[in-house]
Amino acid sequence: MTRVRVDLLTREYPPNVYGGAGVHVAELSAVLRQSLDVRVRCFTGKGGHAEGEGVVEYPVPAELSGANAALATFGVDLAIADDVAGADLVHSHTWYANMAGHLGGLLHGVPHVISAHSLEPLRPWKAEQLGGGYALSSWAERTAYEGAAGIIAVSAGMRADILRCYPQVDPDKVHVVHNGIDLSGWQRPEPGTPEADAAAAVVRDLGIDPDRPSVVFVGRITRQKGLPYFLRAAEQLPPEVQLVLCAGAPDTPEIEAEVRGLVERLAETRSGVFWISRMLPRDELVAVLASGTVFACPSVYEPLGIVNLEAMAVGLPVVGTATGGIPEVVDDGVTGLLVPIDQAQDGTGTPLDPDRFVADLAGALTAVVSDPQRAAAMGVAARRRVEEHFSWAAIAERTIEVYRSVLG
Repeated sequence: MTRVRVDLLTREYPPNVYGGAGVHVAELSAVLRQSLDVRVRCFTGKGGHAEGEGVVEYPVPAELSGANAALATFGVDLAIADDVAGADLVHSHTWYANMAGHLGGLLHGVPHVISAHSLEPLRPWKAEQLGGGYALSSWAERTAYEGAAGIIAVSAGMRADILRCYPQVDPDKVHVVHNGIDLSGWQRPEPGTPEADAAAAVVRDLGIDPDRPSVVFVGRITRQKGLPYFLRAAEQLPPEVQLVLCAGAPDTPEIEAEVRGLVERLAETRSGVFWISRMLPRDELVAVLASGTVFACPSVYEPLGIVNLEAMAVGLPVVGTATGGIPEVVDDGVTGLLVPIDQAQDGTGTPLDPDRFVADLAGALTAVVSDPQRAAAMGVAARRRVEEHFSWAAIAERTIEVYRSVLG
């Protein structure tokens, strides 16, 4: 497929990354460029200008700068749809860019491929964030999915969710291609090396004691990540265990206030509670992960979870909820533990018995963090698993196979 031009459409792109989709597009585009002519069209963000080969930014039109966030998104999508002229295929990521891909594909007569990182019907709490814009985002996503030439689901669990939420979609158009991980960028420093000393210094500068066991959480403050359940479970952990929360970008002031209250309550009863709200550079986050004992993923909705791959690549076992794509990443009993959950089927994913879920989460975390030898062995197995199944080279080849299937 040499010289085929693919335009990747995304809201997020470094340095404006706040979730897994932005990481995915950055890593995927770098590998695809080895075989294809790749252009990246992204939204202008507040973190600085996106830079790189073939990267173009799009600001919100001035006329929509004060409009509902969904309408502002559509304004950016229209500009992108016009500019994909000349592409052989457009590939959009998340609802923010789905309409750009849908309209661009129709306008210029090229196939539109979607990577499904999440689904609006399974995130009803977004109505808290977008108000009436949630109805618009839901319409945009449904329209794009039903019109797409191909859809890439990041897990088999996500594929099932797509077909359940959008029964008009042809199942043959939905392909499973897992997220990948940059193995060179996510690895534990060798003990005794200058890199290990530098990592330990980073951790100490953050106030964390690298000699105490710790549970690490990394994620946005949003309902789907299950952070309040984790914070309640943390109350039941052994007192010597530290809690390291790398958590920011709250969806709403309400959930931020809830999390803040739970963190403050924890800090009143135990030492070693650290909340890092800024987005850490990769080297600092690797240092934090490398100092940890176990990684927690208490999500109630998680199509796959790139953060789990990152933690596993650094050699941390993962204790995660047995939902969505997490069981496709975490090998239960080998690379971590899966926590069972019975969930509401109304789209919220709310645990039907939240007290039991919290207790089971606390039990699984305690089992791993209290057994350093077992945790270390699971961490070694975790690194091996991502090496064998989640390299970006393999992900790119599977993505190109999807491109071939829609280009004919």
